[in-house]
Amino acid sequence: MLAIFLETLPFFAIIGVGYGAGRTGFFTEAATAWLTKFVFYFALSAMLFRFSANLSLDEVFDGIFIAAYLWATAAIYLLATAVALLRRKGVEEAAVEAQCAVIGNVGFLGIPMLVLLLGDRAIGPVMMVLAVDLIVFGSLIVILITGARDGRMSLGILRTVGQGLIKNPMIVSITLGLAWSALALPIPGPLNAFVELLGSAATPGALFAIGASLASKSAERVEVAAWLSFSKLVLHPGAVALSALLLFPVEPYAAGVMIAAAALPTAGNVYMLAQHYGVAPTRVSATILISTAASILTLSLVIGWVSGLG
Repeated sequence: MLAIFLETLPFFAIIGVGYGAGRTGFFTEAATAWLTKFVFYFALSAMLFRFSANLSLDEVFDGIFIAAYLWATAAIYLLATAVALLRRKGVEEAAVEAQCAVIGNVGFLGIPMLVLLLGDRAIGPVMMVLAVDLIVFGSLIVILITGARDGRMSLGILRTVGQGLIKNPMIVSITLGLAWSALALPIPGPLNAFVELLGSAATPGALFAIGASLASKSAERVEVAAWLSFSKLVLHPGAVALSALLLFPVEPYAAGVMIAAAALPTAGNVYMLAQHYGVAPTRVSATILISTAASILTLSLVIGWVSGLG
């Protein structure tokens, strides 16, 4: 377990460097926003395209895997929603809290860390988790918040969701990569070198951006944030483990990757959504801060455990 902790430590060390740069003002919030945009639209997209272009659709799409992850994630999503409603919070706040409890930082932290620590075979399972998070739960929060405000479902809501998916560079790059793979087109040497070079900036850039963005986060509403962090770091991977290992016949290695992905801390894009809609941004901010700090230990424990599953 100590060996796994030492392997994950460099990732969190880069996050720590980014946090220090943001906290001291050396890296301003504007600089962090531009770095995040570079990673999101360019470096990470290049990495995802390169990964998916070297995979077949069969290696990425697995109905049993998706069913297992959806079942477990939906269970924790409903639990977090129920707890919020019992505290007399509205649908909008309940939707944001549920998102905090199940949506991990798969894009910026999970892909680079899990592929490096668990091997290249992890690429397909991690992409499936990312796709479900973006397409299913990323759409669900928009539908719930917008529907609660309008008082009804409308074509406008579905149009907003569809446009958001089409414009998401992670979805676009994965789709383009899989299409390239399906056409059995060889990647020209210069293009492969280009996406490899650009994609190599994704890991350090994303980790530094995570840390720098955490510097502007506050730890207010600690009790609720602690509950949501516990849901994300303990209950979510626990439910996924139960689903993938006992309820559904998921291949052991893929199940391990799924569990590790579920153990990732709350994603920064949840804060972006909360801020955009004006729903509990400080609560989300505190959850991201607490879950990321706690995951230094919890994620190492989970990765150490699942390393023996495959």
